[in-house]
Amino acid sequence: MRRKSVRSGVAVLLVALAGIAGCRAAPPTKRLIAIVTPAHDNPFFKAEAEAADAAARALGYETLVLSHDDDASRQDQLVDSALAKGAAAIILDNAGADASVAAVRKAKEAGVPSFLIDRELNATGIATAQIVSNNYQGASLGAQEFVRLLGERGTYVELVGRESDTNAAIRSKGYGDVLRKYPDLVAAARVSANWSQTEAFQKMETILQGSRKIDGVLAGNDTMALGASAALLAAGLPKVIVVGFDGSPDAIAAIRRGEIRATVLQPAAPIARSAIEQADLFLRTGSTGRPEKQSVDCLLVTPENADRFGIFALKREAAGTGR
Repeated sequence: MRRKSVRSGVAVLLVALAGIAGCRAAPPTKRLIAIVTPAHDNPFFKAEAEAADAAARALGYETLVLSHDDDASRQDQLVDSALAKGAAAIILDNAGADASVAAVRKAKEAGVPSFLIDRELNATGIATAQIVSNNYQGASLGAQEFVRLLGERGTYVELVGRESDTNAAIRSKGYGDVLRKYPDLVAAARVSANWSQTEAFQKMETILQGSRKIDGVLAGNDTMALGASAALLAAGLPKVIVVGFDGSPDAIAAIRRGEIRATVLQPAAPIARSAIEQADLFLRTGSTGRPEKQSVDCLLVTPENADRFGIFALKREAAGTGR
């Protein structure tokens, strides 16, 4: 009876050990990175999502590429979905500096690091990294070129981005800090076109109905610059100076055609790849080795150097794999 009991105990122990060994031999949790950006009908957001996706896959991760369409409620749902699917990290171009804080905090509390690109949060200590273009430096570059092209005098229109987007305010401040130094430059209008090409076209049409005496348009992004340019061409005003911001392929093509005179390229693709590389390093070592806030300088694009640029990067950088 005693011998039988010992045998039974040994059998139970062997079964338990086999179960433990089986657990250890099981494949690791799926390595998934969620990439959440605004809508991809804007080429900037499409480029950063595609660059992040390619870099993550090159490093052996699976990806979940999502768009919140600048809707903070939808963003919350997408972050919840990413957490439910076991995402190891989140790459996020957020839907609002204040409105996104709760979603990033929720991810942190779930043990999932967030790496912000393009847009900052109005909070620190909850995202692992916030990697953004130096929007003030870029706006200063664009404004200086705008002033030079106008010969330091004339009447201009400023088209501002989405009011809830921190970048819109920073770029507008960068523009203003330069333009205020030139008393012969007069603002005819400063209106928001919400980053939209269609809305910029409509707003520009309305402004021109009030007065056609416009010498220049300074836009907070390239889609608005393209909309304004189209309205000016339709009105028979091809000589009005238009300067944008982003460095999109469409804007650079318009520069080559002479329809837009300059833009400021923010390196969306290199920034997105850097976010993936830092996420990978953090997941492997527990640290990025870098500060949370990271700023990347922008570049001025003109007819003289337009051929040097690819998709939101210098051509040699655009060819990078993220490794």
